[in-house]
Amino acid sequence: MTQTEHTKVWSPLEIPAVGRSGPQGIVACLGDLGTELGDLLTEHKALVFRGFGITPETLDPVFDHLLPNRLAYVHGNSPRTKVGSNVYTSTEYPKEFTISMHNEMSYAHAWPARLAFYCQVQPGGGGATPVLDAALWLDSLDPEVREAFAGGVRYVQNLHDGYGFGKSWQDTFETTDRAQVEAFLTDAGATWEWKRDGSVRIRSVRPSTIRHPVTGVEVWFNQADQWHAAGLGDDTAAALAQIMPEEDLPQHVTFADGSPIPAEYILQVRDRGLDNAVDVDWRAGDLMVIDNVALAHGRRPFTGDRRVLVAMSD
Repeated sequence: MTQTEHTKVWSPLEIPAVGRSGPQGIVACLGDLGTELGDLLTEHKALVFRGFGITPETLDPVFDHLLPNRLAYVHGNSPRTKVGSNVYTSTEYPKEFTISMHNEMSYAHAWPARLAFYCQVQPGGGGATPVLDAALWLDSLDPEVREAFAGGVRYVQNLHDGYGFGKSWQDTFETTDRAQVEAFLTDAGATWEWKRDGSVRIRSVRPSTIRHPVTGVEVWFNQADQWHAAGLGDDTAAALAQIMPEEDLPQHVTFADGSPIPAEYILQVRDRGLDNAVDVDWRAGDLMVIDNVALAHGRRPFTGDRRVLVAMSD
């Protein structure tokens, strides 16, 4: 079976409302399946709830059930706005761009086990959330690329002090206390240096693959293609190179030993991830929960308005 055929076979488990509605309807439908939510996610990787009429006012009880311990987006690198109790906009990246596949916070020392997405405003056109079997992603890469990444990757973050390119360290860590940042980074096994302008440079070495904690399946689990200038496209990379050295960009990545990652490897990782993904289209009120290790996710470009909220849990 080819990778493309495998992708067409797999799709998220869709759970229709069948006359039920609201948070109680979702709980009842899950009860009818007779399997714990964690077991369902291990088996199906993603669950999509359609037609339950979930509103922003009824969202909290749903998230409380699906994500028992909601996490703050501390050390997150995507532009987001916090809109509730550890509920965030899914991203504020411009609508005309694709967001490539990634497992949430795979660059960090700890990551959420589950993600839940809620569509508050249906996109005018496009705007699907593609999801991808991370084991398939790993298998889709050439042996040369998998071998090159075997030693892991080194992420470099440059976070400004409130004014500058990219995110500030205050927004990233949701604090204005440097001591809290340093305690977090110590626990994360990262190294850092504060600059005279108040910014901080952080370096972290992470694996490129991990094994699923339940199934033991090895999955592609890094964000090298999103942190590398080549993943942004030739024009954007060239423009950035005119502004600042690569090591001073808000995000930069190398192999674990500090050697550069070839652009062609980055493009293969990015493109094969997007090519093998399954699109989940949104209607207002839809909700999806995914296993963040088994599945990567992204975003297709869209027109009109689109508002998708996200929450995370361990």
